[in-house]
Amino acid sequence: MKSGRSSFRSKRVNLSLIGTLSLTSLLAGCSSDSGAGDSGANNAGPVTINVLSDFTIAQPPAPDNPVWKEFEKKTNTKLNITWVTGPDYVDRLNVVLSSGDLPDLLKLDDMTNPLFQQMVKQGAFWDLTPFLRDYPHLMEYPKVIWENTKIDAKNYVVPVARPLNGFAFAGIRKDWLDKLGLQVPQTMDDFYNVMKAFKEKQPEGKADTFGYTMRAQEFIEYVFTNTNGRWKEVNGSLIDANFDPGMREALLYKHKLYAEGLIPPDYSVMKDNQFWDMATSGRAGITSETIEALWRWTYDQWKRDPKVEWLPLSSLSHKNGPFVPEYRGYIGVLAIPKKVPEEKVKTILSLLNYGASEEGGTLSLYGVKGVHYNEENEMKVTTEQAVKDSVGVGSFGKMFMRYDPYMYAFAPGMPKEVFERNKRIIDERAKVAKPDVAVGLVSETDIKMGSDYKKKISDMKTQVTMGKVGIQAWDKLINDLKQDPNYQQIIKEMNDAYKARRAAQGK
Repeated sequence: MKSGRSSFRSKRVNLSLIGTLSLTSLLAGCSSDSGAGDSGANNAGPVTINVLSDFTIAQPPAPDNPVWKEFEKKTNTKLNITWVTGPDYVDRLNVVLSSGDLPDLLKLDDMTNPLFQQMVKQGAFWDLTPFLRDYPHLMEYPKVIWENTKIDAKNYVVPVARPLNGFAFAGIRKDWLDKLGLQVPQTMDDFYNVMKAFKEKQPEGKADTFGYTMRAQEFIEYVFTNTNGRWKEVNGSLIDANFDPGMREALLYKHKLYAEGLIPPDYSVMKDNQFWDMATSGRAGITSETIEALWRWTYDQWKRDPKVEWLPLSSLSHKNGPFVPEYRGYIGVLAIPKKVPEEKVKTILSLLNYGASEEGGTLSLYGVKGVHYNEENEMKVTTEQAVKDSVGVGSFGKMFMRYDPYMYAFAPGMPKEVFERNKRIIDERAKVAKPDVAVGLVSETDIKMGSDYKKKISDMKTQVTMGKVGIQAWDKLINDLKQDPNYQQIIKEMNDAYKARRAAQGK
């Protein structure tokens, strides 16, 4: 990695840009040379499209934003975008859905949103299935993403695509491993031994050193149960992964980490910024993050120590071989209300199709060449103007994105050799990645009662991990849930939905 550091540090690059980069390209969506298509195009003048979307940067783009204007120019549209900050978005979305006063294009947190599901059944949104085959760049999204976002075997939404691999998983201080003469962990036993060594030998000499921050620690449960998420497929049916014997093992494993001081004693109430601070201040050698975020941390720590190297792990094994979770492939979905005329529906789909093209995707992620980025050594180097103009995934990218399997491998300013290493890790993950078999499935009973059960289960896991109760308390909870008619109804409804989906897929 050393060869890329000096050249990188000579450039002033704002690494928060990855959270600011993507809406631009998608909205540029209708240029004829990018496969946008002419369906629904209005040659008489720009087509006005009212949009509601979230944003996760300090300030959303303003209407005079040059990237916004470029999108309108490319797509022959007039985009009236109402931006709502991420933490408030679901509440605002539900208010809008309840009011019935819907924009032309609506960003949803997920197609499982209960209000949206109800409105789809009432005929309030377009079934886009008959149209989608005419938009080739949208069809470049992996088939599994389209399958995961169907309702009753139909596509009522367009997913906002993200890579299937490269999302949050364990990352480790490779320089700490090298300093202590340790190998990269392959199994959960290795993982424990590395954490113990980090705690006891304190590679940076800090007394309050921990093995693992415990950020996104659910992956430990996933490895032990060999499943991604709450539901596990066994012989064509779904079982609750909490009932799997591996979950009990995972809780005993986490209790051991807690009892030996290998994880923070207050992990259950820590916020993201506290996890990040622990990792970037040299007080923990393992955390869980996306691949590109681990790079940003590496760069940040280089300012104090140029030897720092965060390495994303390819997988971890327990009893069932290598495991890494596959991401669901989208960060939200877009829907078009039935009140929108059919020709305008086609214009909107052309817009999204452009955003899924290579040209649109580049505009979305990086902005305008020569203004927001330059190319050096076959890499795109972002400028400060890109930050000022809110280019990136935290604004326009919340609605539009070209599918790029290596998106999480890259962060602005990254040396080429790091990018190539990250792509190899993603390729390795793709060979063993386990999908969430229940993505997009809905249980009405779970919608009504699931949050209470989820809290009860989560609280019990924390209590067992911290030793406030013994593992027998977990055993009793599981036995109670197996006898609970409402919980069993959730399992039945999830299986009915799962089997209906498989039947629609011809499985």
